[in-house]
Amino acid sequence: MNSFSLKLAARVIRAADRDHPADGVLRDMLKAQRELSPEERTATSEGVFAYFRWRGWLEPTRPVYDQIEQALGLAGQYRNNPQIFTDEQLMARAVPGWLAAVMDVSPAWARALQTPPRLWLRARRGEGRRLAEKLGNCFALGQGSPGDALEYRGCQDLFRTAEFHTGKFEIQDISSQAVGLICAPLPGQAWWDACAGEGGKTLHLSELMENKGLIWASDSTAWRLQKLKRRAARAGVFNYRTMAWDGEARLPTRTKFDGVLVDAPCSGIGTWQRNPHARWTVTARDVEALSERQQRLLCHAAPAVKPGGKLIYAVCTLARPETLGVVAAFEAKQVEFARLCISNPLAPAASPSPHVEYWPQQFGGAGMFVAAWTRRPG
Repeated sequence: MNSFSLKLAARVIRAADRDHPADGVLRDMLKAQRELSPEERTATSEGVFAYFRWRGWLEPTRPVYDQIEQALGLAGQYRNNPQIFTDEQLMARAVPGWLAAVMDVSPAWARALQTPPRLWLRARRGEGRRLAEKLGNCFALGQGSPGDALEYRGCQDLFRTAEFHTGKFEIQDISSQAVGLICAPLPGQAWWDACAGEGGKTLHLSELMENKGLIWASDSTAWRLQKLKRRAARAGVFNYRTMAWDGEARLPTRTKFDGVLVDAPCSGIGTWQRNPHARWTVTARDVEALSERQQRLLCHAAPAVKPGGKLIYAVCTLARPETLGVVAAFEAKQVEFARLCISNPLAPAASPSPHVEYWPQQFGGAGMFVAAWTRRPG
């Protein structure tokens, strides 16, 4: 790592805090440094993420430059011989101590967090094999898995490829892709992506619906919906409408939907492999506050489901207050909804279950929880 990349990584680390996530600070600083070579950009990113991934092992009294180099050394040691780090060390140092009170912290999960995340693509329906041949370095999840879900292990900048600019694929985590497959919308139906964000799942729903029917996509933040529109234009998606919704009881439309997806804001614990900075900014108080918000969102969105329709709840966290706690609270209030058993699209041979949890060590994606209900007729 050259001195310029080291200094830039240190600037990112110093500027990052709870209100300024490291990945956003890094993105902005790299954008401002147009003279950087691709190798320097990669080195800067690796330095930043290694620092937060291995922060529990670092000596905070040492200069930031030394800590970055120490973190990169630890990352190299783990890559070459992970067994020199004991399970006890990893569970104690890779995540904050409060976490064990709200979720199961296993050695396998802690080890997964210390490895770089895998990059997943979602090809257009039925075009996974063709895209893999075109891009190269693409690998399917496994036999029986979705054929259009590909792991990319190459080095090229995918955002610069012709296939990306013509909407041949989206960069979408495998666990996020599983949520769309669990929704299983049909062509011609009406769906509401209630917390659409920048639209990754909206685009997937449209793909599954063959661009037929209608999707309402809402979010509380206007700039996210604007980004959704740009992504939809590139992907050739047109069967959607956007609307603002802040999650309150007053619904943004009187439409009754065949399906409603509540991909609720959460603590993001499931993304800590990809976003290690968040390990040190999220608190137990955040988990409790978000659980209350998730319960409100789910209860407020539920009336938009038509009788016989589906309600899907998804969060990229595995904390019990945000997962099983929200499910129990919802079912205590909404007696007109019956739980649906879910077939796991990433493990077709597994028996259906009342909810599905995805862990990084299982499928190589983010941690995710999904539950589903149907609204009873009448």
